[in-house]
Amino acid sequence: MRDSESEIPDIRDAVHLCVDMQNIFAPGGLWETPWMERVLPAITDIASRYKVRTVFSRFITPEAPEDRVGQWQIYFRRWREATRDRIAPFGLELVPALARFAPPALVIDKPAYSAFSNPALADLLVGKGIGTVVITGAETDVCVLSTVLSAVDHGFRVVIVEDALCSSSDVGHHALMTMYRTRFHGQVDLVTAEELEKFWRE
Repeated sequence: MRDSESEIPDIRDAVHLCVDMQNIFAPGGLWETPWMERVLPAITDIASRYKVRTVFSRFITPEAPEDRVGQWQIYFRRWREATRDRIAPFGLELVPALARFAPPALVIDKPAYSAFSNPALADLLVGKGIGTVVITGAETDVCVLSTVLSAVDHGFRVVIVEDALCSSSDVGHHALMTMYRTRFHGQVDLVTAEELEKFWRE
């Protein structure tokens, strides 16, 4: 908890953007992220309180490596088992604890790390007059990082729920949390899930 609530402006005109909480990253998944079970209760609580203001992103792999360009082809040749002609469809679905909120929550599929790699997301947020994106999900140092930077580039205020992020790398997670605190002041705020309930005024 922080010493003074005044450090964080109220959160208004916001959506909860939950990044890639999919079965492929869950325990037993091809890209298992061990922290996911630890943060899932916090994310589930946020999604349950803000159902109509929640957007889930899903990282959708190509049918085959050749369906992507450049370095993505090399990446998916390495991870051939993750391509859609190999992986069971269940692997790319949201984890069941979150899937039950959609609808009314929305689902945006994306081809790359950033949720904004699907242009429909920015169009949706701008169309709804959204000014703030509250971010949870996986992984802190990959898709969440890319999404945060894209949101900043689009001019959104970003609020990161620090105990609702997961990574497969402790080093990567802690490095990114330090970067958010020290390099993006004024564009990125960090709150706990408990604090989010206090600051979100809608």
